[in-house]
Amino acid sequence: MSKELWKPGNMLYPLPAVMVSCSEPGKPDNIITIAWTGTVCTNPPMVYISVRPERYSYDMIKNTGEYVINLTTKKLVKAVDYCGVRSGRDVDKFQEMHLTKEEAGFVSVPLIRECPVNIECKVTEIKELGSHHMLLADVAGVHIDKDLLDEKGKFCLGDADLLAYSHGEYFSLGGLLGTFGYSVKKGR
Repeated sequence: MSKELWKPGNMLYPLPAVMVSCSEPGKPDNIITIAWTGTVCTNPPMVYISVRPERYSYDMIKNTGEYVINLTTKKLVKAVDYCGVRSGRDVDKFQEMHLTKEEAGFVSVPLIRECPVNIECKVTEIKELGSHHMLLADVAGVHIDKDLLDEKGKFCLGDADLLAYSHGEYFSLGGLLGTFGYSVKKGR
């Protein structure tokens, strides 16, 4: 395999393409598409999003200390893109993309009903890192689509057609290749 050296940059792909809902009193609820997000810690459960401070949603999240990470699916790809390229200063993204607000259990930010998983987040720290600020958060609650539970109650998120983002393009995730620890199980 021949390789070419490029200047330093962010090439850690693919990433989850999520819609982050946010809210602030006196302003319409908003959605921002984020690809720079992930798990920070299992116990306590913590996540993060990284947002440019000039984005409309940034101050909403900073001022309230709350946001909801909404996982996205193949069916939502147009809304995911739209919510990433249009500003909440100019349009009501919930209305324009026909997305349904659903009440959260622990934060004042609406969930997006059409998303299979909604993660309620409470900001614990904002790290000003440069072009983006990282908003670290405790997970306050998680909502899952009951249609993704099998007959035994196992959560089958792989059946949701989740989206991934890679270098300016959206992809649906492919099929199962293995399970955690399969490479060392006896009989393999």
